[in-house]
Amino acid sequence: MRLTPEQTQQFDRDGYVFLPGCFTPEEAALLRREADVVYSSDREEVWREKDGSTPRTAFAAHHYNEGFRRLGAHPRLIEPVEQVLDGKLYMHQYKVNAKAAFDGDVWQWHQDFGTWHRDDGMPEPRAMNIAVFLDDVTEFNGPLMFIPGSHRDGVFEAGHDLQSTSYPLWTLDKAKITELAERGGIVAPKGPAGSVIMFHGCLVHASSPNISPWGRTIVYLSLCEISNHITKFQRADWIAHRDFTPIEALDDDCLMDLVNSQRAAAAE
Repeated sequence: MRLTPEQTQQFDRDGYVFLPGCFTPEEAALLRREADVVYSSDREEVWREKDGSTPRTAFAAHHYNEGFRRLGAHPRLIEPVEQVLDGKLYMHQYKVNAKAAFDGDVWQWHQDFGTWHRDDGMPEPRAMNIAVFLDDVTEFNGPLMFIPGSHRDGVFEAGHDLQSTSYPLWTLDKAKITELAERGGIVAPKGPAGSVIMFHGCLVHASSPNISPWGRTIVYLSLCEISNHITKFQRADWIAHRDFTPIEALDDDCLMDLVNSQRAAAAE
């Protein structure tokens, strides 16, 4: 799958492009079931909210779950990022982020490349996130919020927030967010399960707490051009991966093959 000229222009201008319905309902439902399997496991890669029980994020699920392994090499995700970054990719980070009904906590305003650069020694912002909705995302259940155009100014000064949530983050202060929002506004792409967002590593973004009765789960592939690989290894390798092998995309029907095999097994 390749982006159209109009979509690449939007990505350059705004720092993101939204692709509603990129995956079918059956494909999204498969991955949503697998997310529950991952969240129920007792692994160090699965982080909880401050209450100690509610899932917040599961790192490196492509290493221990077949559905997420296939998603991590899906051509609908790999090919457009290769197109924009003009090179082969490796998986820098893989997260299955929950925003649980009533209990999903905030993700503060930040830039992903700021963390990748400071903590992991990634040289340049030749990396990005591509996010896959596993639930319908609405205005009520903590959608991602972006400040369009904020990627064009590079990396901003940030403070290391170790207190607000269970996950440490390099965050931007209120004055900078106000300045950027007054210039570029704030958007929150919403759509059905199976929708995809590609966004620049320097794009400023956040999400609010979810106090609605509807949870939302989003998978994030953090993909980096292979020559731009990290140079510091201070975080666990299941957070910041150290395998720089180029990803080879699977067939487009790789998820439906798994759906069909699961159906066949259930019918036996």
